[in-house]
Amino acid sequence: SETSGGRPWRRQATALPWDSVISFDAATVLLQWATGGMLFCWFTTRRRIASIGYGWLLRGVYFCFAAGSLAAGFAFGVVPLREAASIGVMLGCALALVVSVRRRGAGVSGALAEHDRRSERVAAMTGIERAVDTPDRAAGEPVGPEFAPILDLVPVAIGVIGLLAAAVDAGGNTWVAIARTLVGAAFIGALSDAMLLGHWYLTQPGLPRVLLNELVGVLAWLWPLQVLVMLLPTGMIAVLTGSVDDGWGGMLGWMWLLCAVTTIILIFVTKAALRERYYSAVMAATGLLYLAILTGFGMDVVPRAILADV
Repeated sequence: SETSGGRPWRRQATALPWDSVISFDAATVLLQWATGGMLFCWFTTRRRIASIGYGWLLRGVYFCFAAGSLAAGFAFGVVPLREAASIGVMLGCALALVVSVRRRGAGVSGALAEHDRRSERVAAMTGIERAVDTPDRAAGEPVGPEFAPILDLVPVAIGVIGLLAAAVDAGGNTWVAIARTLVGAAFIGALSDAMLLGHWYLTQPGLPRVLLNELVGVLAWLWPLQVLVMLLPTGMIAVLTGSVDDGWGGMLGWMWLLCAVTTIILIFVTKAALRERYYSAVMAATGLLYLAILTGFGMDVVPRAILADV
């Protein structure tokens, strides 16, 4: 079982197939999303290559997700430690955002170095000097310390505590519930951040592809873990063999399998697209990641709905 008796993800006694599996535990899913998203926000920003606005975008987005988790928890069933963690994630995201804004004058060291490298290359090829585009640096004035990416891990640490509490509260096999919750958080977070990063190339066209390649590579490693935790007993094998009734004559089990296969195909097609030299390849990869979010979300949500009362 992924949840306790009266919570969402509970199968109700009714003849209607749609009502046989009702709405998911939105509070836990949103906290997963916020925690995993901030983990891979740090994963990308730690390189100090993406411009400072990318971090602002992600911290703002996941602040809202954590706020949604808090609201859903109070609306559908309170798990005190989870709700406290949602507040902590909000505060952690806000803290990192405020510090980043206050230290924006220092810029992003990796991006500045990349700009200088390209400027020197242009100057060497054409003889045309390009001015440094950071006034503070050009004037030789001190700009203060740069934002420390480690701050993005503060909401992650708090969120993990809340997710552990939600998994324990879910009942059933505690270790299986913990594995599904944490792996799902990482998988959904990496997918979301990869899609958002793909869009960020419109804002920062010179951004090296290594950042997006790294996230897609992580997804390729997380995919088998996401499949594995959903196969742990009692898991999707029981659904596919008919031992567990999904309420739809087995259709949801095959839907999950289709989502899993489609997601890994999309991940590898995305990797192939990123090997193309043209800038349009990044946009194509972003579109593929849009689709992967839908199928990847199905990999996490569908099993929980089916296995709610098992």
